[in-house]
Amino acid sequence: MSARVLVIEDAEAIGAAVSSALRESGYDVQHRLDGRQLEADLGRFRPDLVVLDVMLPGRDGFQLLEVIRRSSGAGVVMLTARDGVPDRLRGLSGGADDYVGKPFVLAELVARVSAVLRRLGRTPSTVQVGDLVVDADAGVVMRADQAIELTATELRLLVYLAAQRGRVVSKTQILTAVWGYEDYDPNLVEVHVSAVRRKLEEHGPRLVHTVRGLGYVLRAEE
Repeated sequence: MSARVLVIEDAEAIGAAVSSALRESGYDVQHRLDGRQLEADLGRFRPDLVVLDVMLPGRDGFQLLEVIRRSSGAGVVMLTARDGVPDRLRGLSGGADDYVGKPFVLAELVARVSAVLRRLGRTPSTVQVGDLVVDADAGVVMRADQAIELTATELRLLVYLAAQRGRVVSKTQILTAVWGYEDYDPNLVEVHVSAVRRKLEEHGPRLVHTVRGLGYVLRAEE
C-alpha cells in the first residue's frame, strides 16, 4: 500500500505542483488549502506524513502542528517562506521532522518526504520487479543475484522508475522527479535511461521499455 501524504498549502499552484510530484513518486496524496478539516483528515485519511505550510489562513502551521502531534504519529515536513532560524527551531522543537524553505526544488522536497517516511518505517525501501531488486535506502541494485553499479543519478532514476513500476512515465515527469526541472533538455533523460537499460540488460532481458510518444515503463515481461 502506498504511503498517504496530506498537503496543506494555501497557494493553489504550489500545492498542486507538490501534490503532483508526490503522486508521480507513488504516494497517495490529498491537498487542502487550509487546516479547517485537519482533525477529520487525520481520522479518515490517516496520513503517514503531512506537508504543512506555516503561513495559512485561520490556524497557522504551528497551531496545526500541535493538533497533529496530539492526535497522530504522522511525520511532518514544514514548508514555508519563513526560513529564519527562530522559525526552524520553533517548528522542529514542536515536533516537525523536517523543514523546507521556499523557494524549493520539487525533487528535493520529494526526497525529504521519502527520507522522513523511511525513518518512520512507513514506506518500503526495497522494490522487486522480476529478478531486479532495488533497495533505495542501501543504494543497492541486484539482478539475478548480481550487484549492478550505478551512478548516483542513475540510481535516482531507477528508484523513481521502480516506484512507478508498471506505469508509463513521461520525460517531463522523470525530469521533475529526478532532476527537479520540467523544461530541461529531454535528451538528458534519454542518455541516462539508455545507460541504466544497458547495465540492467547485461544480466537479463529488457526491463525498461520505451512506449513510443509517451515515455518509459519499468516492467518484467511475462
